[in-house]
Amino acid sequence: MNLKRLEYFCQLAVIGNFTRAAHKIGIAQPALTITIQKLEKEVGLKLINRAEKNAILTAEGKVLYKLATQLLSQAKQVELELEELKDLERGTIRFGVSAMMGSYYFPKVLTEFKQKYPNIKIHLVDQGTAALEKMLLNGELDLALVRGDLENPQLRYTELINEEVVAGMVKTHPLAVEKTLSLALFCQQPLVLFHEGYFLREVVSHYAKKNHVVLDIRMETNLIELQKSLVCNEVGITTCLSRILQDDHQMTSIPFEPKIEFKLSLAWKKNHYLSKASKAFITYLYQSP
Repeated sequence: MNLKRLEYFCQLAVIGNFTRAAHKIGIAQPALTITIQKLEKEVGLKLINRAEKNAILTAEGKVLYKLATQLLSQAKQVELELEELKDLERGTIRFGVSAMMGSYYFPKVLTEFKQKYPNIKIHLVDQGTAALEKMLLNGELDLALVRGDLENPQLRYTELINEEVVAGMVKTHPLAVEKTLSLALFCQQPLVLFHEGYFLREVVSHYAKKNHVVLDIRMETNLIELQKSLVCNEVGITTCLSRILQDDHQMTSIPFEPKIEFKLSLAWKKNHYLSKASKAFITYLYQSP
């Protein structure tokens, strides 16, 4: 069976649209259509129901998607193991990390790791921790930085970062004189927040939902510098990690009371082949100051 056809089929199954799937794969939409038609002819089954612009899996398509995902994951493991037989210091690490953590915690570590292991490639994937955990489970990532307080039994975890979540605001904000801040008072303010799926947004959304509070969200963005700029221009206040504002001259951070901790762990799938490159990366992360 043609693995490339299966790979394209799985991308289409996840995205659910021929045009968007073709764009992500990097081929023309007609080429994707022809590939799926060839796959359907190869297996002798109708796999896709085409409803207007959407591509919906048939019952047979759902079964093939599950099997194809497993097969492609196994094929990737074979590829990794064979690659390592050629050179123990070569390989590719698919590493998932949020934009904030990647921007503020990893530039120095990644640079130094690449200097020590120049032949190891690191493919960075930027998503929220919930999406990264799902990608680990699907075999799309080797390692990811995810929440350490909600462990999935299919994954292995080792704690890497423990930070305090604080309220970030411009120094001229009326609340900037407070020593601590409650979530109740925070949620009454105009807000600049991350998109859903990110812990720094979820902790606020969870409180608001539990207490039936309507949030005044003025802007949603995962771009840290844009978020800080909006806060400095008094669009709203935000949640962030204490370390991010240590050297900021315009913003200040107020701890929450009760304290909110953000625990991040390095995680990988239990039955997923962990390459020597990935093991070297794990070791390096824990040796770094």
